[in-house]
Amino acid sequence: MPKRKNGRSAVAAQIRTALKSGGSSDHAAGVQWFFKEEITSHGWYTADLRRAMRRCRREILREHDLDFLAGVADALFSGNVLEEKIAAVFLLEKMDAQFGDREFKLFESWLNRISSWADHDALVHDLIAPMVAANPVRVKKVFRWAKSPKRWRRRAACVALIRGTRTKMFFPKIVMLSDALLADEDDMVRKGLGWLLRETAKFDAKRTVPYLLKIRAQAPRLVLRTACETLPPSVKRRILANGET
Repeated sequence: MPKRKNGRSAVAAQIRTALKSGGSSDHAAGVQWFFKEEITSHGWYTADLRRAMRRCRREILREHDLDFLAGVADALFSGNVLEEKIAAVFLLEKMDAQFGDREFKLFESWLNRISSWADHDALVHDLIAPMVAANPVRVKKVFRWAKSPKRWRRRAACVALIRGTRTKMFFPKIVMLSDALLADEDDMVRKGLGWLLRETAKFDAKRTVPYLLKIRAQAPRLVLRTACETLPPSVKRRILANGET
């Protein structure tokens, strides 16, 4: 896609043009079904978009450094089109070992540009969460997000711990975060918290099940149902018994 020796904005513009012409109009029409908010989509399938961006990344890195690549991604994540934001994440995914505090700050700034759960979860789960797991000091940021009036930052607080909980990290912090967000009435935050607790239960049921039993009376039903999805049916029934309706 990108031509040689172009600046970041020019490379991002080339990618945008390719994304616009390479999608499926039929698929674009169906994408809206997954969202409550209005979405602009070019109709790319995820696997195709990921392959295209990996090729694009190789081409960019032949001529430029990681900082340049991050700059291209930054320009793409500024757009309003779903595939542009997902493309920005795909350009940088699985490169977290090469990232530091500068990149973490950049990705955090992208939280202000979120327009849907899809670009949110791509950003937080694929870029931010691995960096939190790699450097647990960053959990301090997570708790700041949890206090934000912005729904996407509060959801980010949950999703940012998922990579870590899959290796049994952060359990005490997850309990603290869950306690802080149980009363949150935002559906997107509840779904994020349920997702986090589901992954925690999946990889550390011994500690998670007693916690779920403890909070079952006050936890939103959506959170509990999601948290129990991977547990044995008998355990799931115990947790959901006498829960909120």
